[in-house]
Amino acid sequence: MTGEPAWVTAVLDALAALCLVLGAFLTLSAGVGVLRFENVLARMHAVTKPQVLGLILLLLAVAARVRSWPVVAMLALVVAFQLVTSPVAAHMVGRAAYRTGKIRPEDLDVDELPHGDDENENAGGPSA
Repeated sequence: MTGEPAWVTAVLDALAALCLVLGAFLTLSAGVGVLRFENVLARMHAVTKPQVLGLILLLLAVAARVRSWPVVAMLALVVAFQLVTSPVAAHMVGRAAYRTGKIRPEDLDVDELPHGDDENENAGGPSA
């Protein structure tokens, strides 16, 4: 950070500020979506999509401002962990909501899961 020109510092600081504001807006919109949306599927979408992108933008802003390789590496690990765990968590929430009857059938375009046939699922797939 000491050997870079002043204009590079100014550009990176402006980029960090922009990413910070956009990330905060997306994270706020995810929170509002969780409170305002009426069904599980819409809330699940609000939790996974804008929240993850908002977090990535916030971490990108921190990386652009700090500019230290150990910090950037740690932030990259946080982003990778978020990208791996968020879809899995959304899948499990959707699955639990479907299995407990919290999802209305009219909210689904196509219902591909069997009804009341949990033996196939526990055996590792459809039985022939």
